[in-house]
Amino acid sequence: MKRIHFIAIGGSAMHNLAIALHKKGFKVTGSDDVIFEPSSTRLANYGLLPAEFGWFEENITPDLDAVILGMHARLDNPELLKVQAMGIKIYSYPEYIYEQSKDKLRVVIGGSHGKTTITSMILHVLNYYKRDFDYLVGAQLAGFETMVKVTDAAPVIIIEGDEYLASPIDRRPKFHLYQANIAVISGIAWDHINVFPTFEDYISQFTQFIDTILPKGKLIYCENDLELRKIVVNSKANLDKIPYSIPAHRLIDGVTYLLPQNTPLQVFGDHNLMNLNAARLVCEQLGIDEEDFNTAISSFTGAAKRLELLNATQYSSVYKDFAHSPSKLTATISAVKAQFTNRKLVACMELHTFSSLNKEFLQQYKDTMHDADLALVYIDEKTFKHKKMEPLNEQDVQTSFNDKNIIFFSEAEALENYLRSLDFSNTNLLLMSSGNFGGIDLVKLALELNV
Repeated sequence: MKRIHFIAIGGSAMHNLAIALHKKGFKVTGSDDVIFEPSSTRLANYGLLPAEFGWFEENITPDLDAVILGMHARLDNPELLKVQAMGIKIYSYPEYIYEQSKDKLRVVIGGSHGKTTITSMILHVLNYYKRDFDYLVGAQLAGFETMVKVTDAAPVIIIEGDEYLASPIDRRPKFHLYQANIAVISGIAWDHINVFPTFEDYISQFTQFIDTILPKGKLIYCENDLELRKIVVNSKANLDKIPYSIPAHRLIDGVTYLLPQNTPLQVFGDHNLMNLNAARLVCEQLGIDEEDFNTAISSFTGAAKRLELLNATQYSSVYKDFAHSPSKLTATISAVKAQFTNRKLVACMELHTFSSLNKEFLQQYKDTMHDADLALVYIDEKTFKHKKMEPLNEQDVQTSFNDKNIIFFSEAEALENYLRSLDFSNTNLLLMSSGNFGGIDLVKLALELNV
C-alpha cells in the first residue's frame, strides 16, 4: 500500500486527487490551514479531513512514499521544509497525474478559455458509451462523483490542462507536465499576469506546450484564433495539426441544431459550438464517429457554472457563468444575446482575480460588455485587502471598460437590492464571476426576481 501525504489538501484539484488515490487503495493523509466547502464535507465523507487545521511536522514520517504539494502552501511551510530535509519525493499534482498515467493514452485540453467545457463534453460522450477512462476536470460534473479519477485499468486519461504554475517549488505551467498524445488548444487570451507579465510571456507557454506533445501526436486547435493559428503554423513539431471552427448549425425558436443531422443541443453560443467541435475531433481520435458523437452530445447540459441556468420563466432566464477574463466576458454576453434576440440582457460581472483587479490589465476589458443592455460591475472591497492591491473605483472601471453607463458596486447587499428592484419581464440576467459575489445566494435571488 502506497502512503501519500497532501500538503494543502483542501484545494479543488488536490482534494479530488486525494479522494481518487484513496479509492485506488492508497493510504492518504493531508493537512491544510483552512478548508472550505464542498472540499471539507467531501474529504470528511472519505475519512480524509484533517483532525486539526494547520501544518504539523509530525505529519511527515519516513514511511511516506511521496508528498503532493499544493499551490496554497508557502515556501516556508514547516511540513515542506521537513520533507525536503528528509529527501522524500515531492510531486505537484500535475506531476503525480502524469506519474499515474505514463502508460495510458493522454488527451490534454489546453487554452485560455473553454477547457472545462471541452473536457466535460468529451467525458459526457465517453460515459454515454460506457468507455473505460480516467480524467482530471476543473468542475463538478453531473454523473461524475469526483473531478479526478485514476485507475490502473483505464487505457486513456482526459486531462484539463491549466497553464497556471504547478506548485510553489515547480514554476512550470501544469499543462507542460502531461506529455500529451492528443492535445487541444482552444484559444489564447492573456491571463495570469502575476506570473506572465507580458502577452509575449503568456504566448510562449503555448508554444512550449506544443513542443511537449509526443512526436507524431495530434494537435487539435481553433483556427478562428489568429494568434493561435500563427504559432501552430510556425511550429516545427512533428505533429498532425487538425484545425476546427464553428460547425454548421441553425437556431430555431431558441434551440440550436447541428447540421446536417438537425441534432438539437441543450447548450448554445458560438463559443460552445467551437468547444463542441473540438470535443468531436478528440472523440473521433478515440474511435467515436460523428453520428455517434452527435447522439451523445445532444443530452449534454453543460459544465457547472458554465452558462448554468439558475431559473427560467416564460419571460426571463437567469444564468450563472464562470466568465471573468475579457475574452470569456465577450463570448458569454454575445452567446446569450444571440440566443434570445427578443429579450434585453442585464449583465453583471465580478472583478475578482489578480489579473482583473490590476489597473493596467483592466484596460483589456475595453468594450467587453458593449452588447449588454444594462452592465453592472461588482468588486468585493475585501478582495483588495486580501490580495494587497490598490483599490479600483467606479471611474477606473468605466474608463477601462469604455462605458460610462456601467453601474459600479462595491457592496454585495447594495448589488442584490438593486437587482431585486429591476423589472425582468422580457429580460435575462447573466451573472459572471470566478468568485461568489460577496456571498449572495444566487439561486434564491434567481427564484425571487421581479418578473
